[in-house]
Amino acid sequence: MVVRILIWSLGESSTTVGELREAIPELEPPSEWIWNDVTERFGVVAFGEELPEALGWAQDLIGNDPDVYEEFDVV
Repeated sequence: MVVRILIWSLGESSTTVGELREAIPELEPPSEWIWNDVTERFGVVAFGEELPEALGWAQDLIGNDPDVYEEFDVV
């Protein structure tokens, strides 16, 4: 199995963490949205071979690619 961590820094975005939290679509477990209000960062921990379609929603709303994209194999 593959796990991916994608994080956007919202400091330069017109979108806030609060706006994203209010509108985020559900993810198929065990994938989960993550956020940190203090550092203005928003992201996802995605499990599986394919990225969730909802990531396109987040990227469109934020307006740019993630600042962090890490991929790991889970044993």
